[in-house]
Amino acid sequence: MIAVITGDIINSQHADTEVWITRLKNLLESWGSAPQTWEIYRGDEFQFKCNIDDVFWRFLAIKSLIKSQENLDVRIAIGIGEENFSSEKITESNGTAYVNSGRLLNDIKNDGHTVAIKTSNDSLDRDLNILLKWSSKDFDNWTMATSEIIHEMIMNNDITQEDLAKKFTISQSSISQRLKRANYDLIVETNQYFRKKISEL
Repeated sequence: MIAVITGDIINSQHADTEVWITRLKNLLESWGSAPQTWEIYRGDEFQFKCNIDDVFWRFLAIKSLIKSQENLDVRIAIGIGEENFSSEKITESNGTAYVNSGRLLNDIKNDGHTVAIKTSNDSLDRDLNILLKWSSKDFDNWTMATSEIIHEMIMNNDITQEDLAKKFTISQSSISQRLKRANYDLIVETNQYFRKKISEL
């Protein structure tokens, strides 16, 4: 089984495309090579495949990267399933992971949510999607400053609050307050819960 993330940038027409697309490309490139592992297409849509264990953390890395730029957000559909056909281009690959992710993105565009998951288990989907709806109330309201710090924490497990304070030239107490406001410890717990539930599929 694999995880496929299909997403689109919210408000992309109101932002400097060169800035967000360069940063998104650099992030996706750090996880795999285009166009087999990821691709950006139709201007502001993208698709990316990864290990099922990593999918929640990858989603948050993308979310925090995009939200660290003014007026931008991202809609993400997570599909878990099989890959029956692997093409040189991810957008031409196929299997239940791709179908689940692609259809789900259309659904969440219509219902106004910013993230959802679809697996082969309806009961698990219900549980995880309720969790995602609640947590997104926080994620969707991250400020640019909070998003920057969350992104650094996700991308570098070893980084300390002192390192972050130096990087962003603010006090360590400010870093601590932002992480508390973002419920970072709870985000880490949620990632562990996601990994556990998905591993049981």
